[in-house]
Amino acid sequence: MTRRVVITADDLGREPGTTEVIVALLAEGHITATTLICVSPAAEQAADRVRELGVVPRLHVTLTSERGIPRWRPLNGAASLVDPDGTFHDDPFALGTRGEARDVMGEADAQLHWMRGRLLAPEAADSHAGTLYGLHGRSWLAEALDWCARHGLAFRLPRDPEPYFGGPLPPQLAAAHERAVALADTLGVPIPQTIATNRRTAHELGAYERLRDDYLRRLAALPEGTSELFLHPSREDAVTGPDGVVRAWEARLLRDPAWHDALEREGVELAGGWWP
Repeated sequence: MTRRVVITADDLGREPGTTEVIVALLAEGHITATTLICVSPAAEQAADRVRELGVVPRLHVTLTSERGIPRWRPLNGAASLVDPDGTFHDDPFALGTRGEARDVMGEADAQLHWMRGRLLAPEAADSHAGTLYGLHGRSWLAEALDWCARHGLAFRLPRDPEPYFGGPLPPQLAAAHERAVALADTLGVPIPQTIATNRRTAHELGAYERLRDDYLRRLAALPEGTSELFLHPSREDAVTGPDGVVRAWEARLLRDPAWHDALEREGVELAGGWWP
């Protein structure tokens, strides 16, 4: 068995600046996958750009808005997912207290239909802001895995969650995770060995070199099997606040010779997905 890694740029279509950076990274061969936010006004152009490259993004099931840009609207308009103005709230905990499973999966259906209607047939899905996982209240993992099985999709759910969380899960969350992994295997939904990303702010990191060194450690620690490193590269001016700094650093990392030297030195095979 060998170590393989999917290097994913999340949030294609978030807005034009992020789309521009991700499309460039794809064209340069610095990432092996991307995920598409279908509910954004920039999604149509993003879909056109990656189609020209022959790239099919994964579906980034999106159920919340983001601060700093106009709020997004769901494709199916389900009442339990939106504020009175018909937009997604920008706080995942608001969704976690009121979202209904039927509405959540109905919106996932609508977003998958949107992609397929643009001749993009994703092979996998994941959850923007982690809302499907129960990290912000209600969990829709069981429903999401059943939905993936029905549509023949892989799903971003790590067999080993510790590299993402930075340590053992609390007992209740660990038990829920074990049940979800067992369900994925029962349903035949492919999942990655582990996943990892940066979860620290620019203030916590202090400098680009800290972020780079952290990713180099994560790369060296990848286990046997196929894992995923997912990043959120963008331009600093495309994302307001300190998040923009970190996203610009991640774009820099993916072009950094030290990063590419480490990939070669570690002998990690690059992959487009964690499914066969």
